Amino acid sequence: MPHFEKTLSSKEIFNGKVIRVCHDSVLLENGDTSMREVVYHNGGVCVLPLTDSGEVIFVKQFRYPYKEEVLELPAGKLNLGEDPFESAVRELKEETGAEAKKCTPLGRLYPSPGYCGEIITMYLAEELSFGEQKLDEDEFLDTVKIPFEKAVEMVLAGEIPDAKTQTAILKVKLMLK
Repeated sequence: MPHFEKTLSSKEIFNGKVIRVCHDSVLLENGDTSMREVVYHNGGVCVLPLTDSGEVIFVKQFRYPYKEEVLELPAGKLNLGEDPFESAVRELKEETGAEAKKCTPLGRLYPSPGYCGEIITMYLAEELSFGEQKLDEDEFLDTVKIPFEKAVEMVLAGEIPDAKTQTAILKVKLMLK
């Protein structure tokens, strides 16, 4: 029999631009009750752009929660009701100026299932052509090209701490064997 928790009540405690936070009372499968704090998010996408010469296009940008620049794959949040594939196409163009003739789904990632409902859908983008970046007005980033095998080494050495980036790179590594 599958495990479960039944929501008894839910109280919204924050509703912002990117997330909504609720404090829920739940019934556990043993009959006891407990509290859950849940962060709701529209979801996001992550794209691994792989050039014809075998380089991965990364973005380097300041990530406020960590107070540092983070090297990661192009990514972004879904607009409410937006199709993940359309979001991936949009984010790739905005952040790198690239468009892909071939886009392969890599699956979904639950970044922090203990408290957050965000789902990140990942893609491999290949057969790239390039135009201009179209960054959001509050977005500041640099693109960095790194050979794919070096990127794998960097993930394994702990030099790329971003979960979606690690997952996408290692999935592609296994796919390309």
